[in-house]
Amino acid sequence: MTKIKLFATSILFFLSFLLFSQERQDVGSLMDLAIKAKVKKFKENVNFNKAQMFFKQGNWDSTLVYSMKEISNTTNKELTDYCHYFRGISFKEKKLLNESKKEFNEISNDFQFFYKVKMKLGEIALGQNEFKNALQYFQEIEKFPNTVSYDYKRSNVLHNIGLCYLHLKEFDKAEEYLFKGAKLHEVEKDTLSLIGSYMDIATLYYEQYKDNQAIPYFEKGYHLSKKVKSFAFKKTATLNMAVVEENRKNFPLALAYRKEYETWKDSLNDQNKVWAIADLEKKFAVKQKQKEVNILEAENKIKIAERNSLLFSSVLLLILFGTGVYFYRQKIKNNKIILAQKEELDKLNATKDKLFSIVSHDLRSSVNALKTSNSKLIESLETKNYTELDVQLHNNSAIANGAYNLLDNLLNWALLQTKQTYFFQESLHLATIVQHVEYNYKPLMINRNISFENRVSTTDYVFADMDSLKIIIRNILDNAIKFTKDNGNISIYTRDSDDDFCYLVVEDTGLGMSASTQEELLKKTALLSKKKNDDTIGTGLGMQLCKSMIYKNGGRLEIESEENVGTKIIIVLQKFKNHG
Repeated sequence: MTKIKLFATSILFFLSFLLFSQERQDVGSLMDLAIKAKVKKFKENVNFNKAQMFFKQGNWDSTLVYSMKEISNTTNKELTDYCHYFRGISFKEKKLLNESKKEFNEISNDFQFFYKVKMKLGEIALGQNEFKNALQYFQEIEKFPNTVSYDYKRSNVLHNIGLCYLHLKEFDKAEEYLFKGAKLHEVEKDTLSLIGSYMDIATLYYEQYKDNQAIPYFEKGYHLSKKVKSFAFKKTATLNMAVVEENRKNFPLALAYRKEYETWKDSLNDQNKVWAIADLEKKFAVKQKQKEVNILEAENKIKIAERNSLLFSSVLLLILFGTGVYFYRQKIKNNKIILAQKEELDKLNATKDKLFSIVSHDLRSSVNALKTSNSKLIESLETKNYTELDVQLHNNSAIANGAYNLLDNLLNWALLQTKQTYFFQESLHLATIVQHVEYNYKPLMINRNISFENRVSTTDYVFADMDSLKIIIRNILDNAIKFTKDNGNISIYTRDSDDDFCYLVVEDTGLGMSASTQEELLKKTALLSKKKNDDTIGTGLGMQLCKSMIYKNGGRLEIESEENVGTKIIIVLQKFKNHG
């Protein structure tokens, strides 16, 4: 059930980081009461009073301004700690996590609510995927005695510890803490948090491919989302159920969930529009006030400008003179750049012309070969020479496949040159990718009686774009088959390598190549290789495409070959180190 597993993983961060962070100060909380006491005690500290007021209102920009003013003007460590806390929360709400972390680290250990600082640092570490650091912070908070009142929910701490273990693939501990957190959420009747718990428990089981245990929790999350007003949770829970039913092959029910998902999605968009309009109205009011201020400032500036106009005129003349000299030198420099670009453009045009010439020649040859073969097919059919007919049909198939591969490579090459390809590097299981490509070529190798062996290690994971990696392996394997005679051998395997790169080797017993040919193939150039034999050598476009895509994936290409013995094409790719 791959679809559900991927979506469940994608919502993991959404639920864990947004749902279980309590940023705003509840009225009557311990910190709220402490802040009120500080306001009474330090009435003369206007900046602190404004900072705490905007902090309670959730006006993060104003909080940052006045808290910074207070920090600059006071030597009171107690007030400084509160201001750094206000700034840390404000940056966190504005998604500036590194700045938030710096502010929290400025707070002294004597701060009355230092445990809240650890809680926020844990949430930031969780949001930045620093799971071991986050786990340390939350475990410190977990050790606090239950007999003392604190400004946080213990259920959230337990849940976040479970999330850290889930990301670290320690599933037994993750299960223990996620269930502890869920039970406390049930006791607290915190419906939103409980929905998040159910979703993350489902994710836990999907990570372990325990579908039967995961699906009931998706269903619980869905039914519970009916009771809340949050369109985001309704949308997420409904989409999960749609994917669950699709994988169960219950398509009518899946369609019903999809329609419900679109309803919640539209509702969420409408809500966002209302908030956006309110924000625009607020900004408009601020701009109107700012215009009035700007008019007064402009009047003052005009008076100053009249007194200093003579000085400014002199400075302006000097600037114009300097600018003229600069632009003259810049023109000379630009002319040199344009000349170099023209030379490069000429080379690119030459490459393009050569490409069109070779591709058109190959396509014309393929079409002409098909025409000739079809004529022979008609003759064989009329004479009922079925043996010859079978040979010619296989020949036609080979010609068509060659033309298709040429056009496919041409399309991918053009997309790569115009930077229109979708490129996303991720963790890929190398053995699985090779098996996908191998499947398409097995019939061709069996038909030519070519022995094939796949010894790719099942433990290797590479960091690459999946589509481009398939194109690379497909072209290399296609070349190996093309240059290997009937009854030959082809093998694909991985070599022992260092910690940074994985070496994928495609070895054949084909024609091989000279040292000069190897050197030419490995050049980082856009020019295509020359044709030597129309029966075996193609445009060279496939190899150029492979090199470009390997370089784009952060790898390199190596060749080991001997004429009339065989060739080893080595694809060197980055390893994915963090795969658990």
